[in-house]
Amino acid sequence: MSMLSEFKTFAMKGNVVDMAVGIIIGAAFGKIVSSFVADLIMPLLGMAVGGMDFSDLAIVLKPAVGEVPAVTFGYGKFIQTVFDFLIVAFAIFMAIKAMNSLKRKEEAAPAAPPAPTMDQELLTEIRDLLKKQQNP
Repeated sequence: MSMLSEFKTFAMKGNVVDMAVGIIIGAAFGKIVSSFVADLIMPLLGMAVGGMDFSDLAIVLKPAVGEVPAVTFGYGKFIQTVFDFLIVAFAIFMAIKAMNSLKRKEEAAPAAPPAPTMDQELLTEIRDLLKKQQNP
């Protein structure tokens, strides 16, 4: 098997395609949640603690000298990133919980056995005839 055909077989497996779709949707979802936290949650939280903007919170370790920028310890951006993570983690938890409950409902309803095929009916008749011949 050539390297190209082997790669094609690998890339077209269902799990790889599903994973790629999940990553793309996850990245888009992450952007939505980041905007939600930065644009909606953090301003409200800032107002609640006295009009503070968390993204600007930083400790200046070394002031700017000439054209050399200041060295800062930006803990406000870290706080915002932690909020992003917590909200994303909670949203994913809720989505997985909802999917698991749907799976349980599907598993709880047993599927009706499929109708026997023509071959299966013929084999059953042959089996029954053979049993009759062995036990007259």
